[in-house]
Parts: sequence; C-alpha cells; structure tokens
Amino acid sequence: MKNIKLFKALEAIPEIDDYFRNQIGGAPACRGYAPGRIEVLGNHTDYNGGNVLGAAVNKGIYIGVRKRNDSMIRLCSQNYPQPVTLNLNNVCPQAQSDSWANYPLGVVQVLRDEGYPVDLGFDFAATSSLPSGSGMSSSAALELATACALADLFDFELDRKTLARIGRRAENEFVGVPCGILDQGVSAFGDEDCLVHIDCFTESFRQVAFPKGCEFWIFNSNKTHALVESSYADRHQECVDAFKILQQATPQAACLAQIHPETVVAERDRLGEVRFRRALHVTQEDQRVRSMIEALRKEDLNTIGRLLCASHESSRTLFENSTPELDALVESVVNQPGVYGARLTGGGFGGAVMAMTEASFAKKDGASIVYRDFSEKFHEPPTIFNCQTGQGACILK
Repeated sequence: MKNIKLFKALEAIPEIDDYFRNQIGGAPACRGYAPGRIEVLGNHTDYNGGNVLGAAVNKGIYIGVRKRNDSMIRLCSQNYPQPVTLNLNNVCPQAQSDSWANYPLGVVQVLRDEGYPVDLGFDFAATSSLPSGSGMSSSAALELATACALADLFDFELDRKTLARIGRRAENEFVGVPCGILDQGVSAFGDEDCLVHIDCFTESFRQVAFPKGCEFWIFNSNKTHALVESSYADRHQECVDAFKILQQATPQAACLAQIHPETVVAERDRLGEVRFRRALHVTQEDQRVRSMIEALRKEDLNTIGRLLCASHESSRTLFENSTPELDALVESVVNQPGVYGARLTGGGFGGAVMAMTEASFAKKDGASIVYRDFSEKFHEPPTIFNCQTGQGACILK
C-alpha cells in the first residue's frame, strides 16, 4: 500500500504559508492536505456495515505545522477568530466556540495513544477551500490533513488505511460522533476521475471509474448541520436496536446492511414503525449502492440518476434526515436540463444537495433557476458551486 509521503498535492499552497506567517510568524516546517468528499450514494450505510460510494473533491483543508521548544499546542484556524492553546500532556475536548479544535486534538490524542512520536508542542494553522456545514465533511478533511502534517513533522509513516482509521477514531472517541469510515476513507483513498467504493463491514477500499463528461454540483442550503448536537446519534441507536430485533430472524447476519429488505418488511410489526423505517432505508440503500456500481461499469447514466433520486426520497420518508430546504433543492435541481439525479449528501439534518450533471450544465441556466427559486421560498440564497474529483490526503512539499 502506498505511503502518504509518496503523494504531492496538485494545488498551490501560498494561502497556508501566508496565514501561518500572519498568525504565528515565519513559515511552517511541514504541511498537510486532505480533500473534502461527496457522499455519492450510501446514506448512513457506513456504520451499519454496508457499502458506500464517495468522491474526493478538488477542494480541501490545508494545515501548516512547526515544532515548538515546549509542550504547548497552539491551534489557529482561518474560520475562527481565537486560537486554542493547551498543553500536549493535557489534551482534552474543547467547548463552544473552541470545539472546532477537537478534530485536530482528537488526532493528536489517537496518535499518541497508538505510540506515534508526537512528543513536543507545535504551532498549527489551518486554511480551507471547503464551505463549513455543506455536507462535504470538512471535519474528516481536517482530521486527515492534521495527521499528514504531523506525520511529516514528527517523521513517521502512515498508510492510507491507517490514516483513515486514525481520523475515524478521533471523531468517534474524542469528538463523540459515532460515524462510520465513509468520510475518512474517501478523503484518504480518493483520486482524480474515480469514485471510492468502501465495503464498510470489511473496511476494504477500491476505486471505481467515474463516467467521463460528468460533473458534480453542490447546492448548499446554508442551514448548518451540527452532527454532535443533531439527531445523528439517535439514528445510529435506532439502527442498532433494529438490528438486534432483525438478527433473531436472520442470525447469520453480522450487521444491519446484511439483512434483506424483504426480511425488514416481514418483521415490521416487531420492529415498530420508527425502527422499521430506519432499517428499510439502510437495507434498500445498500442495494442501491450495489446497483450503482454495476451502472457505473456500464456507464448507464439514466440508472445512476434514478438511483440518486431514489436515495433522496428514502432519506426524506424513511430515514427522515432531510429538511424542507434540502427537499426543495432536490425538486428544483432535478427539473433542470442536463441533470442526471440529485440527493442530499452527508449526514443530513441540513447541509447540501449533490447533483450529478452533464459537463454542459455550467453553460445552461439551471443553476440560476435553482438559486432564484430557493431564494424566493426561503428568503436566503443557497451557495452553489461546481467541483471535480480530486486526489486524496497527502503531505505537501
């Protein structure tokens, strides 16, 4: 498996050097980068042992670091006004406006717990080309970019699977979000002109060719989702509870995604209505991912679009992690020429909609129509941008 030190980011990095110089003084000694990701298909299947498809994008988070002569950590972010300072030997979760620092601090804690030689204080600065709360997982990008920068600074190596696992542990155990491996895995294994398929039960990763002539568009509702405070944990527990009941009917199943949707329907009364809806979404969504992998192989764009739209409808009615803003965006987007399909992307409860389009979509008026319709309905404009697939997390030189 390739080591992250073999990769160089393709984007220019003057912004991180300038920001580090302005906030801390001098230049960073080492730099890391990790991309945001689009969850293409597989909504909430990851922590249920299912299959997911994602794409690393050509926007991400840049980290600059430099060793100090003491044990203090000083963290600065372009997106937050105040730095966070604490002792390396007393790393603990931060609250309220400083809570953004929990993502890099979680990585520091996990690296030290696993014996990596992060044994001296350091200065840290972060810049981003990702919009916060847009469903592109800036949190995972922050975690992986931190790990890359620290690996270079303290001279140790991480393969891509370990990189993803460290980011997930930081988010699960330090931040407190019970996420699966999707966000970190796609950010670690992504590359240009491909999607990342993850079998979350085996935690295996492979790349799948992305159809030529297709692009992604992101329509951000600007309704920020905060997964720690939202219903994410409730959905996770509902899935756990549903699996305990369904496992009695299918004892050979090791996770919820391995249950067939027909079994879920047959056990509806025992599950109760809420657990039934959650389980049906997960099991059907896992089948949609398998169908989409086959459609990608055939470059069957009509089927791909149908699967994307079906996923959103399931999120809306069964998993109930959509919002009126996201529903309105999907409805408006799919009615525009050149759009194959659209769905919410990420954890839901706010954030953004992803659309897969023809390359010619940018030359049409579709984005302007969506902007106008959404602004009139919600009295706040969406943020709209186009992005391409991009390379995964790396050390910058």
